[in-house]
Amino acid sequence: MAKREEYEAKTESFLLPLMEENNFELVDVEYVKEAGNWYLRAYIDKEGGITVDDCETISRRLGDWLDEKDFIADSYILEVSSPGLGRPLKKDKDFDRSIGKDVDIKLYKPLNKQKDFTGTLTSYDRETVTITQEDGIELVLNRPEIALIRLAFDF
Repeated sequence: MAKREEYEAKTESFLLPLMEENNFELVDVEYVKEAGNWYLRAYIDKEGGITVDDCETISRRLGDWLDEKDFIADSYILEVSSPGLGRPLKKDKDFDRSIGKDVDIKLYKPLNKQKDFTGTLTSYDRETVTITQEDGIELVLNRPEIALIRLAFDF
């Protein structure tokens, strides 16, 4: 198992009982390198939305546990936040939650000379994602060809 996956898995197993205790949902844990810094991020949610205090509570408990266990060799920045906008859809529950909402999709390779698509997420399965575009045209995209899918920003 890659070091990254191990860190994510260990962090997840610590957080799950904590989530239950607080009636939170653990949306995702990621260990990623951005602009030369490692980040350990936990995305949490709850009915009605997560607050700054919720994030702080979990961050403090997680931080203490990480200091005590000390299994991450790199120096990293710990972030606990709500999923919010712009977070990629990865797991089935992300897709379930986003049915009927507008999503932005970026493909690895162009389809009809286009890489970026926006539409309403109408359905998905293991192989495909279906969106309805503004013009009412339904588009079925193969999941392996999708580089990124996330909730669209409405500005």
